[in-house]
Amino acid sequence: MSNTTQHQEILHQLPQILIRVTADLNGVTAINDLEQIKAKYIGKSGEISLLMQYLKIVPAEEKKAFGEAINATKLQVQNALNEKKEYLLQQDLMQKLATEAIDVSLPGRGNSNGALHPISLSLERMLDIFKQLGFNIADGPEIETDYYNFLALNFPENHPARAMQDTFYTQGNNILRTHTSPIQVRFAEKNTPPIKVIAPGRVYRIDMDRTHSPMFHQLEGLWIDENISFANLKAIIIEFLKEFFANPDLKVRFRASFFPFTEPSAEVDIMDKNGNWLEVAGCGMVHPNVLQYMNIDSEKYSGFAFGIGIDRFTMLRYQINDLRLMFENDIDFLNQFKGSN
Repeated sequence: MSNTTQHQEILHQLPQILIRVTADLNGVTAINDLEQIKAKYIGKSGEISLLMQYLKIVPAEEKKAFGEAINATKLQVQNALNEKKEYLLQQDLMQKLATEAIDVSLPGRGNSNGALHPISLSLERMLDIFKQLGFNIADGPEIETDYYNFLALNFPENHPARAMQDTFYTQGNNILRTHTSPIQVRFAEKNTPPIKVIAPGRVYRIDMDRTHSPMFHQLEGLWIDENISFANLKAIIIEFLKEFFANPDLKVRFRASFFPFTEPSAEVDIMDKNGNWLEVAGCGMVHPNVLQYMNIDSEKYSGFAFGIGIDRFTMLRYQINDLRLMFENDIDFLNQFKGSN
C-alpha cells in the first residue's frame, strides 16, 4: 500500500470512529464515565489523537488537509462529550429537584434573629464615640498607589514596610493598602483645615497567626487646625479609651516611639485588671513633611494622628484569645454576640 493510499484510508476511518463514539456515549449514565470515553478517543494516547502520527508519511501538499480532518473529528467528539455532559447534569438536577421538593403547605420553622459580627459591634461603638468627639468619617480605595500609601506619609524608599514580604503588590505596581492613613492624605488634599476625620476600613499585610491576619481592620484619626498640641491628642485618646472600655478609671500611658508620618510619636498602653500594661494604639503629631504633601502650611497648622486596630480592640473587649475565630464564620461563636452592644 502506497503512502498516499494509507493516509487516505485513515481519513476514511474517521466517520466509523464517530459512529463508535456515538454508540459509547449512548451507553453512558454517569458523568464520571465520560472521562473514560474522552481518554479513549481524544486523550493524549486516544484513538483519534494517535492518528496525527501519520502526518510524517503524508505528502507535503496534503498535510494541511489531513491534519484539519483529524482535528475536525476531535472537535466533533469534544462537542458530543460536552452535550452528553450537559444532558447528564440536567438529568441530575431534575432528579435532585424532584427529591428535594418543598411542601409549601407545611408550617414554617420559625424566625431566628441574627447578630452583628463582633468586629461590626466594635466599629459601631468606635464611630459613635468619635462622632460625639466631633470627628467626621472618611473613606477611600483599598487598592492604593505607592504615593498615597508610602511616599505622602514620609516613608523613605528603603523602609522595610515597602518590602514584598510585608506588602501585597498588585498589577501595575499598586498595592493593597497597609493602613488607612492614605484616606487622610486624600481627604486633606480636597479639604482645608480645620480637618477632623476618622478613617476606618480593611487593610492588608502579609502576616498570619493567632493574633495576626493578612486582612484586618483599622481606624485612623486625624485632627489638623491651628494650635493643636500633644495635649489635645492625649485628651482625645484617653477619653476614647475610657468610653470604649466603659471604665472611667482606666489607666493609660504614652511611651515614646517612632513612626515615619508623626514626630513626636508615641505608643499607647492601657492597664488590664491584672495590672499588666497592654499596647493598644500608636499616635503622634503629624510630621511637617506629611503636611506639605497634604498642601497644608506647616507653619500655620499643626495636627495629630492616631491608629487603632479594630480587631485588637474587639479581642480585648470580648476576651477573644484567637483572632482567627473572627474570620471562620462559626455559628456557635457568632451566636454569643446576640444582644451585645
